Amino acid sequence: MTTPTPPATASLEVVEDDAPQAPKPPVTRGDESLSPGKLAWRRFKRDRTGVVSAYVVAFFVLIAILAPLIAKLYGKDPYTTYGMNQGGLLNDFGYPVKANGGISSDFWLGVEPQLGRDVFTFLLYGIRNSLFIAGIATILTTVLGIVIGVSAGYLGGKTDYFVGWLIDILLAFPQTLFFIAFWPVVISIFVSPTDSTPVWLTVLSLILVMTAFGWSSVARLLRGEVFALREREFVEAAKVTGASPARIIFKELLPNLWTPILIQATLALPMYVTTEAGLAFMGVGLTNPTPDWGVMLQNGAKTYQADITFMLVPGLTMVIFVLAFNLLGDSVRDAMDPKTKR
Repeated sequence: MTTPTPPATASLEVVEDDAPQAPKPPVTRGDESLSPGKLAWRRFKRDRTGVVSAYVVAFFVLIAILAPLIAKLYGKDPYTTYGMNQGGLLNDFGYPVKANGGISSDFWLGVEPQLGRDVFTFLLYGIRNSLFIAGIATILTTVLGIVIGVSAGYLGGKTDYFVGWLIDILLAFPQTLFFIAFWPVVISIFVSPTDSTPVWLTVLSLILVMTAFGWSSVARLLRGEVFALREREFVEAAKVTGASPARIIFKELLPNLWTPILIQATLALPMYVTTEAGLAFMGVGLTNPTPDWGVMLQNGAKTYQADITFMLVPGLTMVIFVLAFNLLGDSVRDAMDPKTKR
């Protein structure tokens, strides 16, 4: 007798999918836990152009700081007229006897025509003086632009109207022409026309004139940024809590303005380097025998037909520095604001 088979009951079975699953990435804090400054630093380190430019700029700054030590180890200075004191360096026409400006193991970049000063140490001190003037002018310009631009943008009203009017006038001036026109005026206030101008006074007047005409671009940029920030919620909240205008400016606004401030500073310094050198080249600013990039270019322009070395050395070093600093500024901008593209 056959035993009847019980009917199959319907049942729901959960079938597990045995297909391989893609491994999930480990949960890490990653970039979300980093501050904006650390994120910018990480992006900057990935930019090879920016890193190389930073090394080049650091090299120039280092040799400018260590110029006296390097000159002492080298055994020469930028003021001694070696060509007039030692025989065999200059010919009867005052030009170096050896080719390429008299470059040798004793004079690494040659000797200057006529006087026979050492070009290497003159270049070292020229870089030192040019970067000092441009650096101080950049700092003063940036600080003055921050104070005026942020204050005018936050206070508004008549203060902003007057500052905006003044900025427009300064930006409309051809700055190079006014540098040439106003620098002798500044000098004449302190020195009689019959007396020689001290180097420190020349440096001070250059810095003051460049600062007086240079702060307007920084102030205009920050003024516009503050216009957009002063209506934001965090500023309104600070006003409600009774915060003073000074506290709002320093605690709420300035932390959000460091990106344009740094970008403007990195663009301003090479501009002031070329401006100062251009003024010296035209005879306004530092003059012989003070070492300076512009003075070297001026001397080289007198002898470039006989030997281009004396114009090539300062010109090439200036181009390298300005190019490196501009590329560094672009990299800093891209690191702080990744939405912008070069």
